[in-house]
Amino acid sequence: MRRFTGTGDAPNRLDAVLHGDLAPLAEARRAEDERIIAWVESLSEEDLQGTITYTPVSNPTPVSQKLSPAMAHLFNHQTHHRGQCHMILTALGRPSLSLDLAFFQRTPEGRKHAG
Repeated sequence: MRRFTGTGDAPNRLDAVLHGDLAPLAEARRAEDERIIAWVESLSEEDLQGTITYTPVSNPTPVSQKLSPAMAHLFNHQTHHRGQCHMILTALGRPSLSLDLAFFQRTPEGRKHAG
């Protein structure tokens, strides 16, 4: 979100551990979700057609890009990480959980989080 808004905390390296326990992580996730919702609701059509400029952690050189495609990436990027988790579990010879978002949303736990 810092890339989009220019404010808020952001890790300074890709392997940073932000929360060592589940409870603080869950609370931080809820707070960040509320922040995302408020920010998206504040955007105008003009904002959506604009660009953002930020400095990636992995390559500290400022880049600019259109906001709308960057937002699509933000909301879809979780699929990349679910795929990584599936691959790791498979490589370890462990039965993989169903990491499909639609499956998760149909479970009681998923419905609780989906609102």
